[in-house]
Formats: sequence, C-alpha cells, structure tokens
Amino acid sequence: MLTRPFCSILGVLLATSTACAAQFSIFPDRKDLRSPDGRFVVRSVEQVNQSTDFTGVFRSLVLEDTKTGQSRNLYDYVGRVAVAWSGDRFLIVTDYASKKTARALVLRVDQPGEMVALNKTTLGLRVPEKFRAHLEGNDHVYVEVSRIEKDTLFLNVWGYGALNAQGFRFACSVDLNDGAVRCEERVGGGR
Repeated sequence: MLTRPFCSILGVLLATSTACAAQFSIFPDRKDLRSPDGRFVVRSVEQVNQSTDFTGVFRSLVLEDTKTGQSRNLYDYVGRVAVAWSGDRFLIVTDYASKKTARALVLRVDQPGEMVALNKTTLGLRVPEKFRAHLEGNDHVYVEVSRIEKDTLFLNVWGYGALNAQGFRFACSVDLNDGAVRCEERVGGGR
C-alpha cells in the first residue's frame, strides 16, 4: 500500500541525496546483511510454531540494532526475499511470494510499521491503461524493486500468462511524493 503521509515523508528524506541500492542479498540463503554504517543487521529467522503447525515455511526479516542489541520484526514472508540497503535508513525488498508473483517493498528502519508495498493489484490501480491490461490479463506477474534515487522508486515489472504467452516486460518509476507512476515497455518480453 502506498500511503500519502509516508510518500511525503519518504520523498522529503530522499530528496536531498541519492540512495541507490547496494547488492541484493537473497534470504533465507543469506545469514545476515549489515547496513552501510554498520549500525543495523537484518536477519531471517524461522518463526517458532506449535507442534501441530507446519514448520520451515514461515520466516521473518528481523532488524537488530548492533549498539543496543534490541531487535524487531520488519516483515513476515513465506518463500524468498531479495533485500538491499538503500542508504542507512531504508531497506528495499522484493518478496517472491509464490511461483506466480512478487511484490516490491520499501521499509523504513527509523519508522516501525511504515512501508510502501506494490504488487500486481496495487500497481495496476496506478499505471496507465495500456500497462494495466498486462497486470490484469496474466497470472504470472512480478513487481521487483530495483533502486531508489532521490524521491523516485524504480521497478522492473514482468510476467506472462493468458494475455502475453511470450511474456511482457516494462520498467516503472514511482514518485514517492505524489504517487505518480510512469512506465515504459522493454524489448524482449519475459524476464
């Protein structure tokens, strides 16, 4: 969900500097990921379940403050997530929720609970009509975050299905101040 107050706050914080992502790390394969300033560590932990629950499926990204030792849950996920730091205060995440979909997230380290989340449905409400058909007419749709620069979030959107058997691919940018979305088609379709 792209909330207006968060977009404004995020935009103001990023407007003064470029906050490009570092190398993405894949969790749960990765043990941990340190912030550029070394103050925080992100880890993936298995959720503790009752003896009758399924185990090994549900995980959480946890943020630990290396100075205080305090930690908090950032995000719960099922499959795999690609995570990168964007500056010292933002994490950008692509959640590969299933074999058919992925969603893009921006998490603020300094504001618990505030996030931008874009998936097939939420992005479909904002993109121009010619791109909306790809999101609605295909059952495999992946919205992947690639970077943040100043007040703009960049996404790679691709997929395939009934409407595009050979696949589609486009790149979008989201203005984090006003939520405006711009997209352009990429040659080659698919990923």
